Amino acid sequence: MNKIDGRLFAEMISAGANNLSQNAEYVDSLNVFPVPDGDTGTNMNLSMTSGAKETEAHIEDHIGQVGKAFSKGLLMGARGNSGVILSQLFRGFSKSVEEHADIDAKKFAKAFDSGVKTAYKAVMKPVEGTILTVAREASASGMEAAKTSDDVIEVMEAIVESGNISLKNTPELLPVLKEVGVVDSGGQGLMYVYDGFLAALKGEAIAAPQKMVDDSFVNDDHDFGDVVKTEDIVPGFCTEFMVRFKPGMKSFDEEAFRNDMAKFGDSLLVISDEEIVKTHVHSETPGEALTYGSQYGEIIKIKVDNMREQHREVLRKRGSRSSAVKEVEKAVITISMGEGITELFESIGATHVISGGQTMNPSTEDIVKVIEASKCKEAIILPNNKNIIMAAEQAASVVSVPVAVIPSKTIPQGVTAMLSYITDSDLDDNKEQMTEALKHVKSGSVTYAVRDTAIDGVDIKKGAYMGLFESKITVSDEDQQKVCMELLHAMIDEDSEIVTIFKGEDAADTDVNALADHLTDNYPDIEVEVQDGRQPIYSFMFAVE
Repeated sequence: MNKIDGRLFAEMISAGANNLSQNAEYVDSLNVFPVPDGDTGTNMNLSMTSGAKETEAHIEDHIGQVGKAFSKGLLMGARGNSGVILSQLFRGFSKSVEEHADIDAKKFAKAFDSGVKTAYKAVMKPVEGTILTVAREASASGMEAAKTSDDVIEVMEAIVESGNISLKNTPELLPVLKEVGVVDSGGQGLMYVYDGFLAALKGEAIAAPQKMVDDSFVNDDHDFGDVVKTEDIVPGFCTEFMVRFKPGMKSFDEEAFRNDMAKFGDSLLVISDEEIVKTHVHSETPGEALTYGSQYGEIIKIKVDNMREQHREVLRKRGSRSSAVKEVEKAVITISMGEGITELFESIGATHVISGGQTMNPSTEDIVKVIEASKCKEAIILPNNKNIIMAAEQAASVVSVPVAVIPSKTIPQGVTAMLSYITDSDLDDNKEQMTEALKHVKSGSVTYAVRDTAIDGVDIKKGAYMGLFESKITVSDEDQQKVCMELLHAMIDEDSEIVTIFKGEDAADTDVNALADHLTDNYPDIEVEVQDGRQPIYSFMFAVE
């Protein structure tokens, strides 16, 4: 094969997206920290899906135009650092081919090389042993292959072979990967995309990973945030069902089933084994989806939720808080996790709050929409999570108004920075003051482990509690109070004056009171504040100032 045109490239994108989607859960499992919010696979999958969706709407012969659509979809849908880097890789790739109707092997290899250079420029401090290393070393092999071969398949084979070798070597470059016994999750996600590309070039189908299907439904709470109107929720019914296959009925093929189910809506998840298929889809016609599924066997479980009604209930609970984006001269946009934390940010000056954080990183587009809908003349963004900073910066580069991104990595940092915001100051002064404020707060959090591991010299058992001081696990134990107290002791020093406890949605009042009493007894000179954050995942978060 000597040429790739737009239609073939669209097939490659679709195959890459499908392959990543099927393996996103495994990529999530490779996250180094055993916290219940491993999200690299989820972020890359949502980013790639956004790119594939935009591509599907602009399929044509000209590869430059298809690449432009793919890049736009990826850019706006990018979530988390891994998703942003993925979008930059293909931004450079697409820029390289934008003037061409089709490309040969040399241009194909050059496009990967351009993608790598763009991605490295986008990252402030590139770290080797990550997705960047895998992309760079894979691209280098593609360039070498193109010197002696005119076959685009051979170039892609060289990229995949070298990429897999590079991926396997990532633990040798990042000691923490070696300590935990995993390869880089972002690199693994990228290789699933590249594997899909190669399969499409060869005309091969991508086999779904073999999984045992459990009988639980997706814990889909539909966190609508503050920026969605009820009438915009289309499709409107979260539909889940399971089918037990029966002899004599229609033979099951997962790829065909998935393609057919995609016609009923979006947010599609299909998992199957030898006996059962489990399906999740957001649809306007749930009855038709169920009827389709019944031709394969007996439907054994059904759950259909009206998401528009759920959203109306959310609005009712919020009372006077509107789902429309408020128009302001100066926007201060912050990312929040937990209704109580949202209320706190609003009370101290945030004009707009986007729901997100650990459990679901907002996309570049989510942030852009708020800025544009606010009709502001300038904006400040507080990501409050290290995995959202790049998406915030990408959003800032897309909009037409001046934007300052405050590099807050935690909720406590975001709160402290907000307290330094002065409405009448100009954008540069506020950015300087708010960024400086980040240095004066220490952040801690308590959650539970989802697997056994050992990291940073701490042995961790599945289900045990963990205390994180900034991004380092410092203590783990089955006793939550013990973990909280040891973590706080590690955070507090002779200069500490205030400790703020953010109570999570799963934390008991008795535990909060016990912690506050402990601090008062042991640190009589320190002021203790308690905020009902109602944040998920983290039963406690602490700020020490």
